[in-house]
Amino acid sequence: MKLLSFLTGVAVTGVTMALVAANAIIDTKLPADLNGSNFTYPFPLKLYRFTSQRQQLEMAFMDVAPTGRPNHKTAILFHGNFFCGATWNETIHVLTHIGYRVIVPDHIGYCKSTKPVGYQFSLAQLATNARGLLDALGIGNVTVMGHSFGGMLTLRYGLMFPESIDQMVVVNAIGLEDYVAKGVPYITIETSDATSLQSTFASIQAYENATYYVGQWEPAYDVWVQMVIDVFFGNERDNFNWNQAQIVDVVLTEPVAHDFSRLQPPVLLMIGEKDTTAIGKTWSPPSVVATLGNFTALAHDVSAQIPDCTLITFPDLGHAPHISDPDDFFAALVKELTT
Repeated sequence: MKLLSFLTGVAVTGVTMALVAANAIIDTKLPADLNGSNFTYPFPLKLYRFTSQRQQLEMAFMDVAPTGRPNHKTAILFHGNFFCGATWNETIHVLTHIGYRVIVPDHIGYCKSTKPVGYQFSLAQLATNARGLLDALGIGNVTVMGHSFGGMLTLRYGLMFPESIDQMVVVNAIGLEDYVAKGVPYITIETSDATSLQSTFASIQAYENATYYVGQWEPAYDVWVQMVIDVFFGNERDNFNWNQAQIVDVVLTEPVAHDFSRLQPPVLLMIGEKDTTAIGKTWSPPSVVATLGNFTALAHDVSAQIPDCTLITFPDLGHAPHISDPDDFFAALVKELTT
């Protein structure tokens, strides 16, 4: 057992192993079913164990070394709402090939990380958790890359920790518009939780087919739906669905759309223009729905507000361009990161 702190000899996650002090890394073999997820990740998992809001939490993460000539840079990747860190598999391969060390956490409340009861979720808290992980690993500056909800989190991270960022990469972020300001009615966490509990493989597949892949479903995408469904129906089902509802509340009540002009680091904004994702479309009146999720317009509006922004659009792609057309997406990404 390899621990990056001193030991205290207590059981963790149902497996007998030594616990470490607060804000420490556990680097040892972990159970296959961890915090309600039994999905097999493409690289070995570690745990960042820390205390937040008087709770001891576990953030699962991958830490992947460069496979190409090291460029002495680190990237941290933030997954979206229906994804886990494992979905970044191909991105990890691309970034490590061009020399990056890549850190890929599962956010608290998701996948193989703790699903806490009584935790106050916010973008600022999740960004602080990620910065704490990097500090525990002894990592300073990073390239921060986020997709969907992870893109919204990347924007908040950029506002909070600008001095520690080399580059931001934002891929089809939600929150490029203020949903409530545009007329989306607020719904309670209880209402959102009841909706989340109704999720099925078919419902998530249908939603992703329409918005992520614009009707171009491939059998290879099934694995990413099953990955999340396993958590929806795993042994942390109730807490996971409640945390999902709390995240919806965060998106509605903690907008980033009014702060783009304050972003200091360089931003690479990558947008699949056929995306129509918008939180609240399913319960908003038609007059409001018609104004939401126009990513072609959002891409140009947002890029014009960010002081140092490069915009790359994919006219025929939806919410997940890095999955639906990896060749074009990664060619563009690598070009921007290496020139």
